[in-house]
Amino acid sequence: MNNEFKKKVLACENICGTHIEMNDAVIAELLGSAGFDFVWIDTEHAPIDYSTLLLQIGAVQAAGSKAIVRTAMNDFNHTKRILEMGPDGIVFPMINTPEEADAAMCSCMYPPLGDRGFGPQRAVKYGLVSMDEYIQNVDNCFCRFIQIETEKAVKNLPEIVKNPYIDGYIFGPCDLSGSIGRLNDVFGPETTALIKEAISIVKAAGKTIGVSTGSEDPKVLQYWHDLGINMISTGADYSYILNSAIRNRENIRKIQGK
Repeated sequence: MNNEFKKKVLACENICGTHIEMNDAVIAELLGSAGFDFVWIDTEHAPIDYSTLLLQIGAVQAAGSKAIVRTAMNDFNHTKRILEMGPDGIVFPMINTPEEADAAMCSCMYPPLGDRGFGPQRAVKYGLVSMDEYIQNVDNCFCRFIQIETEKAVKNLPEIVKNPYIDGYIFGPCDLSGSIGRLNDVFGPETTALIKEAISIVKAAGKTIGVSTGSEDPKVLQYWHDLGINMISTGADYSYILNSAIRNRENIRKIQGK
C-alpha cells in the first residue's frame, strides 16, 4: 500500500482535487487522468450506488489519482461497505461534536483503535494482499477527513481536534453559512469570521485544512488559498460538461452571427 498521498496530507502540503457527482465510471477515469491529486466521489448527495462506486474507485486509481469518498451521514454500515472497496480516503460530512468525530474515526479503524468490522474485499485485491499486511498498513496509508459545516462544529472544534486520528478538516462553506441563517452567503462577514476562527484552531493542531467548492473561478480559489487552506477540492464532472458545452455553443453562435 502506497502512503505518499497521506504523507502530503499529514505534512499539510498543497493538494488539489475535483468532484464526481455523476454515476459513470468512464467520467471517473477521465477525471482521474486529469492530473488532480485526488478525485472526490460523493455518495452524500449524488445518485451513486455501491456497484457504480466500486467501478469509479477502481477507474480513478487505475488512472493514477487517489479516490476519496464522501459518505452519507451517520451511517457506519454504509461506511464499512465503502472501506471494503479500497478507496484512498474517506470524508465524513456534518460532524458537529467530539463524540460524532470519535465515532466516525472508530468506524474506519480496526480494534483496538476502533470498531471496524473485518471483511475487506477489493481493499485486499480479493486475497492477493495478505490480510495481516493490510491490517498492519491500512492506518498508515488511509486518509480520514471530517467536514466542518455548522457553527456548532466550529464552537466544538477545540475539543474535536484532540482526536489524533483525524487527518484533515474540510469546510463545507455553503452549509456553514446556512447554519447561521445566511444560506449561500459564503463570503459574508459572519461566515468568514467562523471560517477564520476554525482555521486558527486547525492550524494550531497542525492538521490539513480543506474546502469543497463547486466554483472554478480563479479568484474564488485564490481567496481560499489566501485564507490558509491547503487542500482545495473544486469543480464537478457535470459542470465541466455543461460549461464546455455552453462555451462551445456560444462560439458557434458568434461565428454564425446569431
